Formats: sequence, C-alpha cells, structure tokens
Amino acid sequence: MATLSACPSPPWPNPNPDSNPNPNFLGDQSQTLDLDSIMPRQSILPQHKGVDDDSNSQGDTTSQELPAPKPMLPSLLQLSFNQDQACFAAATDNGFRIYNCDPFRELFRREFDGANGTTCGIGHVEMLFRCNILALVGGGSNPQYPPKKMMIWDDHQGRCIGELSFRAAVRGVRLRRDRIIVILEQKIFLYNFADLKLLHQIETVANPKGLCAISHLADSLVLACPGLHKGQIRVEHYALKRTKFISAHDSRIACFALTLDGQLVATASTKGTLVRIFDTVNGTLLQEVCGIFNF
Repeated sequence: MATLSACPSPPWPNPNPDSNPNPNFLGDQSQTLDLDSIMPRQSILPQHKGVDDDSNSQGDTTSQELPAPKPMLPSLLQLSFNQDQACFAAATDNGFRIYNCDPFRELFRREFDGANGTTCGIGHVEMLFRCNILALVGGGSNPQYPPKKMMIWDDHQGRCIGELSFRAAVRGVRLRRDRIIVILEQKIFLYNFADLKLLHQIETVANPKGLCAISHLADSLVLACPGLHKGQIRVEHYALKRTKFISAHDSRIACFALTLDGQLVATASTKGTLVRIFDTVNGTLLQEVCGIFNF
C-alpha cells in the first residue's frame, strides 16, 4: 500500500512536455532555464594541488610535495535510458548524472551531501523524456531517500515535489507522460501522473531486478511485466482492457523490452541462449534468435 505526501500548491506540474511552454531543461539553447546557474559545471575529478613554485624557489630545491591521493570515483548503482533513447541517467552513491547519447557528453549532475562530509546515494533515477521531472529512489550505503519511497524531483526547482511510500523497497520506476509505474519485488503499482491516483496493481513472481516495460505512444498504454510463474510474461493492454499471459521461456526471465507501440515484446531468460519476439496481443511467437547472451 502506498501513501502520498502532500505537495505544494499548485499540486503537480504538467508532465506533458508538448503542452508545457518551457518544459525542457536538457534541450536546445532556446529554453529559458540556465543550467549553469543551477549547477556550476565541475570536473568529474577535482583538481590536484601541484607544487607551489614560489615556496620551492625559496626553500630546499631537493624537497618535493607528495602528490595528492587519487580521488575515488562514485560507484555506479543503476543506468536507465529516457523514453526516446536520446539520453541516459546514471544513479551513483553520491547523486545522479545525465548524459546525452549522440554526441556523447555529460549534460549535468546532481550531488547530494550528507553529514560529516559524506555523500548520499541514489539507487534509481528515471527520466521523463528531456523535461525537468525525474523519479528518484535512494540507494547505496548512505541513501539520500528511504529505499521504500519513490520521490518526484523537479530539477527546475531543485527539490522534491511529491513522494509515494511503500511497505517494501522500490525496485524500479517507469514514467510516461500520463502514468507512473512503481515496481516492488512482488507487486507493480500504476498511478495517474496528474494526481497520483492509484489505477491498478499487479502481483508478480519475485522480481528483484524491477523488470517492467511500458509503451510510449499517447493513444495506447501497454505494460509488460513478469507473470506469476517462472518464464511467464504478463501483458496489459489498457486501451483494449485485455490481459495476455505469454509462456516465453522455461527458465526465469532475465530481461524483456517492448516496442514503442507495445505491439511486440522481446524476451530473454537466465539461460542466455535465446531471444524471442512475441506479438503481445495474441501471444504468437514471431521470431527466435539463437546465440550466447550474457544477462
């Protein structure tokens, strides 16, 4: 069961970038939001202090300052692409970073400081296309947020504007312009984006990786998730009000992906020898690719 925190007025930003006059903070230079004013661009690695030339010229010329120890890079906890595959987000043990795919470059980062010089981690970050709304879940040894909460982060304001709390750890999040999907180990919750109203909940087999896929066309919503049995995929066609169970593999499901319209699903098992493509409406096996895959 999830609980919703109170949000400031107005209760919720418009999640649809197409209808928001200034939605993008990752887009072109015509936007009004100045990223540099929100987060000064910093090097990934802090600069080492070099030898002070003035002090060395006046002191013992044979002495040298030892080089500073190499700083530790943050640990990567999770990666996820945005809905059109143009960007991806990296969750780390000190925050999150957003990268552009082509050309590849870091767009910006958020780092969260804890007490006594520590940093706080994000275990999962999910983008909504290129707009300012992201979903965050705390993670790592020092989580920024409780792992049983899903936070809605508005990067325009630089703060969380809402949250959903659960009785178990959140394993994953998926976003559409009109829906939020939160994945627990054995349940999936579907919410309306505008008011966070719970629309549907689904029971699944044990799903520690938070496997779930959704379509992204505006006129159809298709959700794929593990079924209640090993190797089974459950597909929800919400526009058709139809549920389809597909016995995809004999072994446990390792990963799967939907097409943008949700009409096809590609699946792979932990055995790692086959990728199968199914029609999601009738469950027909359309193609099978043999090989050795490491999932």
